[in-house]
Amino acid sequence: MPNFCAAPNCTRKSTQSDLAFFRFPRDPERCRIWVENCRRADLEAKTSDQLNKHYRLCAKHFDPAMVCKTSPYRTVLKDTAIPTIFDLTSHLKNPHTRHRKRIKELTEDDIRRMKERRLASSAEQLAAKKDEDSSTTNEDEPQLSTEEKEYRDHLKSLFEIVVMFGKQGIPLAADKVSEPELESNNIQAFLDYCINAGDEALRKRFEATAVNAEYLSATQLNQLLDVCENTVREEMVMEVRESRFFSLVTGEFVEFADEKHLPLFLRFVNQQNILREEFLDFIPLGDGDESALVEKIEAQVTDRWGLSMEDCRGQAHKATGTSTTKMKAVAVLLMEKYPLALHMPCSHMALNVHLGNNLPFPNVQVVMETLRRIEALFKSQFSQVELENAISTHYQKNEDRGAALREACSPGWTEQHNVFDVLLEILPPLLLCMENIWENDNRHFTSSVAADAYAIAEVLADFEVVVTVVILKNVLTFTRAFGRNMQGETLDVFSAASSLTAVMHSLNEVNDNIDVYHEFWYEEALNLAAQMEVPVSLPRLFLRKQREVEMGEIQAESYFKEYVTIPVIRGIMQEVEDMFCDTNVKALKCLSLVPAVMGHMKFNTTEENYADVYRNDLPNPDTLPAELHCWRIKWKHRGKEVRLPTTIHETLQLPDVKFFPNVNSFLKVLSTLPVLKLESGNNAASERLQGYLDGGPAKYWHKSLAMLHINTHVKHDLDVMVDKYCRLYPEDDPEAEPEAEPEAEGSAGGGADAAVEGGAEGAADGATDGAAEGDVATK
Repeated sequence: MPNFCAAPNCTRKSTQSDLAFFRFPRDPERCRIWVENCRRADLEAKTSDQLNKHYRLCAKHFDPAMVCKTSPYRTVLKDTAIPTIFDLTSHLKNPHTRHRKRIKELTEDDIRRMKERRLASSAEQLAAKKDEDSSTTNEDEPQLSTEEKEYRDHLKSLFEIVVMFGKQGIPLAADKVSEPELESNNIQAFLDYCINAGDEALRKRFEATAVNAEYLSATQLNQLLDVCENTVREEMVMEVRESRFFSLVTGEFVEFADEKHLPLFLRFVNQQNILREEFLDFIPLGDGDESALVEKIEAQVTDRWGLSMEDCRGQAHKATGTSTTKMKAVAVLLMEKYPLALHMPCSHMALNVHLGNNLPFPNVQVVMETLRRIEALFKSQFSQVELENAISTHYQKNEDRGAALREACSPGWTEQHNVFDVLLEILPPLLLCMENIWENDNRHFTSSVAADAYAIAEVLADFEVVVTVVILKNVLTFTRAFGRNMQGETLDVFSAASSLTAVMHSLNEVNDNIDVYHEFWYEEALNLAAQMEVPVSLPRLFLRKQREVEMGEIQAESYFKEYVTIPVIRGIMQEVEDMFCDTNVKALKCLSLVPAVMGHMKFNTTEENYADVYRNDLPNPDTLPAELHCWRIKWKHRGKEVRLPTTIHETLQLPDVKFFPNVNSFLKVLSTLPVLKLESGNNAASERLQGYLDGGPAKYWHKSLAMLHINTHVKHDLDVMVDKYCRLYPEDDPEAEPEAEPEAEGSAGGGADAAVEGGAEGAADGATDGAAEGDVATK
């Protein structure tokens, strides 16, 4: 059972932290002092024995000089240790915090007694420190036995191998060889190699074992992976805690062991004022609805990582297909609980692609899925050459246009802001290309690629798809420039926020005159279909339903107006309004704090009008107007040789920004908004995730290895991993459940009663994904 910290406003527990947890002392006087310092009135009525048995404080509440590590497996407090470090104010900023431990209000007598006691305690600690300095006794950690050293060296070699597998993206099991009953195992092969190469720690461990003994059981392997994963994650979570504010970014669903998982990233500004977006974990979806998924996300962020969702300032969900509806509902539920967790599009995805993915209409989703299949198909060099040849053939009378389209169809064109413009232009040659690949006369393509091309060709030759592409292209023309600016430089984002009214006005004008616009767009679709030799027809499913209810015959133009044009235009209008509501636009207009934006506005900016969004996040909100005035004056009267910083990142790196604390805090919070693009190279987490998934078959994916592969840049200490593993999984029974360490023998003053109860992140998490039979390495 995990130990929970009894301190107010502290959410740590032993299964999620590498910190030591200490019992309340049995000595009544010292126990009373601990309770008074905690300022929890509900503990005052309990006896010292009750407190000693049921309550703990984590090491964060003690002066580090009072905490002693007597061995790699045990941490104790000094006899005179008293907790003095508490957070007694953070709950005031969050009156809705649930399950908060009630803090006792102090009287003047209480304050006087505590001051006297602290003075006396400081004097005792100073005297004790002098005695330690003058003492010649060596209080270093006791030496490990030979067996313990060998076991730790053995574990260190194993951890080094596991980390290497993760960094290189090597699967645990290899492909089956010729005989069905044999299966090669990568872990076993590498252990054999290391032993033969002279790794003494591994050789000594295995040379005396039976011939058929396991090198590494599936349980042990999962324990090693679990410790590696949690150690790396804790490094990143610590940085987020220091930064406080963050945003949630989720990716597309990933399937491990026949269960879908949601990749979860955190976006934050670290202590060096650098914007980062890091991958933290995969959240299993299970069979629950959207509210269940919200609860899982909250539990992951608060219970496991020790963060507060009240500090979440944004959320973005990169979803496709049927998952878009689910993630939109998740975003709404999160904003209902945490209004400042602003829902915005993700900077990784072009706005027009995001809008297309979010439209819940079957015909639109068919087009978006076809685009994803086209992208996958053209990763082959032969496919790209075939497309370029088809474009040259179709535009042989207009070579300039053909050359421009060949350049526009470079790899990645399906993710660009103008994707629907390009798709409409190349639709006839694209259909020709798919048919050529399907026929496969030159035998350049495998049967699976030819089958994919046939399926794509069948979709492109559907008149409903042709009409849908024409409608999407024409409607999303009004948001194309807006989206490009929204994911551009800081000045472009500020301009886009100011131009939202014009975008909505254009969309409303189309909606008000839908008959006229539809007539032109439908004629364009007819001409395109004629070029592609696609017959005009109504969807077969609609015709069948029409016959069933004996409806009168409906004209094709009327059908596509009612079921395609009107839903698409109104759906896009609703999506834009939802993603750029008044609060979101106010937040983006605060980008006028960036000096280059201020200069563009002739230093006539009015950030005060939008500051209410983040007023509670500022250190000195009452002085904000005066500070903003000084900030504008500073840049308005700069020297001619001084260049105005153009981005938030540049502004935060200025040495004198620290003299403007409100501006500094404002910029840090704004940086976390998911719609703002990351600095060059900082989106490596999402790219590495995709690289891991593209690197091998889905049956070899492993979520712990994926975590290690994505976060290769995170520093890790093998000795820390070994310490944590030894604490969680004792050597004498590697497959036993980890137990809390026994408390030390009592001594005068009760100091040794505060022996650590153990606990490290990951103990309650259970083993990671079970390894397949082929993952068991045998000797």
